[in-house]
Amino acid sequence: MSNPLPHDTIVPFGDEKRSKKEQVADMFDQIAFRYDFLNRFLSGGIDVYWRKKAIGKLKSLKPRQVLDVATGTGDVALMTMKYLNPDKITGIDISAGMLDFGRKKIARAGLADRIELMQADSENLPFPDNSFDAVTVAFGVRNFEHLHKGLSEMLRVLKPGGKLVVLEFSKPKATWFKSLYTFYMNIVTPGIGKLFSKNKDAYQYLNDSVKAFPEGQDFTDILGQTGYTDTGLERLSLGISTIYTGTKPLL
Repeated sequence: MSNPLPHDTIVPFGDEKRSKKEQVADMFDQIAFRYDFLNRFLSGGIDVYWRKKAIGKLKSLKPRQVLDVATGTGDVALMTMKYLNPDKITGIDISAGMLDFGRKKIARAGLADRIELMQADSENLPFPDNSFDAVTVAFGVRNFEHLHKGLSEMLRVLKPGGKLVVLEFSKPKATWFKSLYTFYMNIVTPGIGKLFSKNKDAYQYLNDSVKAFPEGQDFTDILGQTGYTDTGLERLSLGISTIYTGTKPLL
């Protein structure tokens, strides 16, 4: 289970002297000022729908304490507070630049007392065992340097019976749609990323990491190997993204 996966070695800048973790943090620091805009622009706004669908997987659980891993600028944390109204949401990210933008959004929403953002590593979470009713990750597990370790850490901090919801990019299966998708990811996305954020590498990395990520049943198998039960998946928008779920077993 501890063997590295191909996805673990995909890095933004190809700098052999720095770890994937360091390169990912640097990448997000560089694009933080355009991150929200480019999310909406590149997805045509459908990423908002994806996040809402993912959060909906927690509705029946009614979580009171939620951890949002790879929280970035806090989009999922803010949306979770809006739709589920937990007592507290803690968001963690390795990019200080992204967190700075997130804190400003949370302050503008008047939620600084209920949503706390902190810089932390998803593979070494600074929380005791059994701390959270739910853990969410939107477009973040692809960036883990050690996928198994990150998933194990999230399992550790979940309370027994608690639920993990992962939203991640995936590749469409429909033949007629594949060529359009491939053109968009290979040509359009890096080009627009360079135009608006002055950073083509970040959006080339997006494409490369999506290609290498163990998606679909492969990922639910990894969740099961890690110790999650009741694993499942739901493909969205012809398979461009997928919601994965898993539960921490009861004691």
